[in-house]
Amino acid sequence: MEGTVFTPALEGMKHVKSDEGEMLTKPFLDVCKQILPVIDKFGAAMALVKSDIGGNVSRLEAKYTTNPTKFNYLYSLVQLEVETKTAKSSSSCTNGLLWLTRAMDFLVELFRNLLEHPDWSMSQACTDSYRKTLKKWHGWLASSSFTVAMKLAPDRKKFMEVVGSTGDINADIGKFCTTFSSYLQENHKFLARFGLDDMKAS
Repeated sequence: MEGTVFTPALEGMKHVKSDEGEMLTKPFLDVCKQILPVIDKFGAAMALVKSDIGGNVSRLEAKYTTNPTKFNYLYSLVQLEVETKTAKSSSSCTNGLLWLTRAMDFLVELFRNLLEHPDWSMSQACTDSYRKTLKKWHGWLASSSFTVAMKLAPDRKKFMEVVGSTGDINADIGKFCTTFSSYLQENHKFLARFGLDDMKAS
């Protein structure tokens, strides 16, 4: 494969916004899916995160495919639920987008840690990013499961070799973090407008 495991996501990110700057549903979800192969390289340590991202992408995709024209813009999925007062349901697309955004926050923070702290072990990088992102939203059970999983994090050097392939892995991680974190911030701001950005796990 030419480039790194981030190459498909970096390509995909070019299409996430419409010409008017609106977030598009399918391209945004596609980029989240294109990160799944990167998560695979973490092995068992990221099984929870992978199933979380995969499940929430599937939920949002299922709704999108019922009417691709109506749900062309990502936030239209939330707006409909806000209007019908179903946004706070645990099976809502709003909840799916919120948890998808949080899981991606965690990954961006983790990749950033790998760039900025070359001396950190992988489990140290994972634990720090978890503490900064997901931990405050998780209940005791999820938090405990996560803490145990982090102990299974792979060797950092091996991981970087595997994800690097033939490209400049540090440059690609940097590009991914910079661009994608701005999309995630937009999601948080949009959800916060409706008081939906601080829902916790039950």
